[in-house]
Amino acid sequence: MTTQKLYAGTKLRETRSRLGLTQKAFAGKLGVSLPYLNQMENNNRPVSTTVVLSLAQEFGFDVTELSTGDAERLVSDMREALADPVFAEIAPPLADLRLTASNAPTLARAFLELHRAYRQTHERLASLDEALGREDARTQPSPWDEVRDFFHYCDNYIDAVDVAAEHFAAPGGAPTNIRLAAIKALGHAGVRVEFADMDKLRQFDPEAKLLRISSSAAPQTQTFQMLLQVALLEQEQLIEATLDLARFQSSEARDIAKIGLANYFAGAALMPYTAFLTAANEMRHDLERLAVRFGASIEQVAHRLSTLQRPGNKGIPFFFVRVDQAGTITKRHSATRLQFARFGGACPLWNVHRAFETPGRFLRQLAETPDGVRYISLARDVSKSGGSFGAPVRRYAIALGCEVRHADALVYADGLNLQMPQAFEPIGISCRICERATCHQRSVPPLERRLKVEAGTRGILPYEVA
Repeated sequence: MTTQKLYAGTKLRETRSRLGLTQKAFAGKLGVSLPYLNQMENNNRPVSTTVVLSLAQEFGFDVTELSTGDAERLVSDMREALADPVFAEIAPPLADLRLTASNAPTLARAFLELHRAYRQTHERLASLDEALGREDARTQPSPWDEVRDFFHYCDNYIDAVDVAAEHFAAPGGAPTNIRLAAIKALGHAGVRVEFADMDKLRQFDPEAKLLRISSSAAPQTQTFQMLLQVALLEQEQLIEATLDLARFQSSEARDIAKIGLANYFAGAALMPYTAFLTAANEMRHDLERLAVRFGASIEQVAHRLSTLQRPGNKGIPFFFVRVDQAGTITKRHSATRLQFARFGGACPLWNVHRAFETPGRFLRQLAETPDGVRYISLARDVSKSGGSFGAPVRRYAIALGCEVRHADALVYADGLNLQMPQAFEPIGISCRICERATCHQRSVPPLERRLKVEAGTRGILPYEVA
């Protein structure tokens, strides 16, 4: 695989502005000429190794923050938006998208907001009979999508909430029994906890100061729900301040995000950052051992691993996704170069779809994306019982993975032949932005490629991709 050059002009400019330095002063501290710094800040040249070392030595800068993750996310999102048929004749080349994401990320996000507004309008017009006469028939992003994008562009790591959860779980640095700590904190707030046979997982009566938790839920679920209520009661000011900074466009989005931040606190308290990262490294990211160690579920552990992006103390950059039986992505996050489709499902060649066929088992897959990056992916079903006979079972599958360069740190890589190119299965993100010409699972033609259709010939696809 070829080594990617690091273009991080926007990050360099942000760093210089934060330090209050002129270009000349900044260039002097980095040991480069003024023209050279100017070229790097404008992404005309990649950031050199000398500059990376100088940033770390002169300013104590966490050089992992120069990662191109944000730019890759923006490129992936723009490519998917541009796969919309409305752009069929004017879709810009990939090089232009990368230039925009690197040099003008604010403009890229504005474009994505505009496209999202267009989609919303298009969907409303498609059901005009339902929209006519309604006061809320205005163009605005889906609250759910707005919240999803908030966490997506925060790298799924909210520092203030994460640190507060860690202090709660280990006051004074000493770990505590988190379940008892949750009950005790609720007691201090005057809330009585009652375990009851009921359909809901959690039900809080603010007037009676009574928190009811389902007695049929798994112990880790019960603990998680109590911690979530602790967050809503004890961390309300912190959560509200975070919501203020997010500037959501609707009250519905703000309400959804509030629950999302409370969930984040609960997961971070159940699996405190420093202790969890240490254990994950020691156990080589064995999900089952980590679940037992922290009293969490497999899904909670996998999700937590994808959030370990604290500046100065980052874990392995993982991607994490949860899909339903229809292949629709219900949770998604990636700290890697692999990004997920914003709309629709995941690539059918990905092992996460096969997890439903082998309940209770981990499936391993070596995969390669069209950009040549190779990954190790772990998939498993996480179906959830309804709690009684006849109750509907919620069926999901999750996938967790990282680039193969981190394989030595994963117990799941043991026994796999990482050196054989044929061991890596080709996967993509979305058919419209996947350039593989001969994929037997392709549903629609790729963007930016011309088609050739011959009536007398039929191959894997009813057309050929030029």
